[in-house]
Amino acid sequence: MRGLTNVLLAIAVMGLGFWAYRENYRTQQVMHEVRDLHDKIANAHERLAMLRAEWAYENRPDRLRELADMNFARLGLLPMVPESFGTVDAVPRLPLAAAPETPPTNGAVTGPITNPVATAAPLGKGEPL
Repeated sequence: MRGLTNVLLAIAVMGLGFWAYRENYRTQQVMHEVRDLHDKIANAHERLAMLRAEWAYENRPDRLRELADMNFARLGLLPMVPESFGTVDAVPRLPLAAAPETPPTNGAVTGPITNPVATAAPLGKGEPL
């Protein structure tokens, strides 16, 4: 009986050794993939920083002013003045949607929806929330 136990334990140790060997290589592969992803993320951050710097350089106010002056006649640009902007009254209002003729039968709310916060009574001092 002792011999059978020793054989089973030896097989279990070999099986665990094989499992540990496979897990070690899987872990190394995943760690390599993680390093590759970190490198890609770092490259993307560098590229993004470069693009932001380029965007800031290209959109300098003095450069844009020069471009606007150079292309003033060709583009027909006009200087911005307060009269260029409209008023709120000039914006047309959209008509409200008409209410349905028959009430819905699926249990939906048909009355007006109110804001419960706006309609709630204010709490007094010291009242719990």
